[in-house]
Amino acid sequence: MIARRDLLVALAGAALAPSLTLRAQSASGSKRVHFLYQGADASAPGQSVLLEALRARGWNEGRNFSLQAHADSGRQDNLPRIAAEILRAAPDLVIANGPTTALALKSAGASVPVVFISVFDPVGLGLVESLARPGGSFTGLSTAVPETFFGKQLDLLREAVPKATRLALLSNPRNPIHVLFRDRRLEWARKHSFEPIEVHASTSEELEAAFPEAARRGAGAMYVGGDALPLAHRPLVARLALHHRLATLFLFKSHVEDGGLMSYGTDTNGLTVRAADYVDRILRGAKPADLPVEQPTKFELVINLKTAKALGLALPQSLLISADRVIE
Repeated sequence: MIARRDLLVALAGAALAPSLTLRAQSASGSKRVHFLYQGADASAPGQSVLLEALRARGWNEGRNFSLQAHADSGRQDNLPRIAAEILRAAPDLVIANGPTTALALKSAGASVPVVFISVFDPVGLGLVESLARPGGSFTGLSTAVPETFFGKQLDLLREAVPKATRLALLSNPRNPIHVLFRDRRLEWARKHSFEPIEVHASTSEELEAAFPEAARRGAGAMYVGGDALPLAHRPLVARLALHHRLATLFLFKSHVEDGGLMSYGTDTNGLTVRAADYVDRILRGAKPADLPVEQPTKFELVINLKTAKALGLALPQSLLISADRVIE
C-alpha cells in the first residue's frame, strides 16, 4: 500500500497562499480529481469513504488517478481564489462539498465537470437547469426534496416538544441555501404553530452568541440546518443547546452523535458513495449534462436519548419507535 502524507503543492504555475489547506496524493495516472470543501481540517469530509468507493469502481489512487483536496481554512473569503486556482490547473473533474463551494466554482466559470455533494436545491441556486436534465458541467447529489422536507422535520420536532411556542432558526447569512429558503422556513414554522425567532452566525464567535440570544428571546426549541460552521463545532453546539435548554433538531446525524438531541436527514456517507458513481461515469466518458441530479429517497431519524433526559424531555414512544437509531 502506498504511504499517505500531507504536503503542499503548487497549482498550474501559481503558488498557493498560506491560507489554503491542501492535501494531495501523488499519482502516476492520467485522471486528476480535485475536492473543494469548507473547513480547517487536514482532510476533506468523507474523503476516506470516497476513496474506498472509488477503489471498488476500479480507481486506485496513485495508479490511475490522483486526488487533491482543498479547504478554505475556515475562511469563506478564500473560496473564490481557491476555485480559480483549481480551474487553472485544468483537472479532469472537481468534487464540490456543499452549496457554497459549488457556487464558488460556478462563479469562477467552471467548464470542467463538477460533481456536487449535499446541495439542498441545485436548481434554485442556478447550478443546473433541472434535476432531470442538468444541462451544463454540474451534476451530483441533492440532500432533500425541497417542497416537503422542512415541514416533515418540523413535524418531528413538534412531536418532541409539543408545548414549545417559539422556535429559533439558526442561519448563516453567507450560506446561499439559508438565504434562498429563509421565507419558506419562516412560513413553515408558523404553519406548525411556532413563532419563529431568527438567529444568525457566520463566525464561531457569532455561533456561541446565537444560543444565549435564542434563550433570551424565549425559544424553547431550535432548528440547525446544514452548514459548514456548526458542523465544524459539533460538540460546542451540543453543549450550548443543552446549557440553554434548547431542544434542537439537526439535518446531519453527526450532530446527534456528538451530543445533539435529534436529526432528520440523509446519510452523508451514503451521498459520498453515490457521488463516487458520478465520478466514475464521468471519468469514463459520460457528460454531466446527461446525468440527472439524484435526490435522496431515504431519510434517517436519529435521537440521543441521553440528551433528551438531560433536557427533561419525555419523548413519546411513537417517536422513539420511528427512529432509525436511538443513542442511549
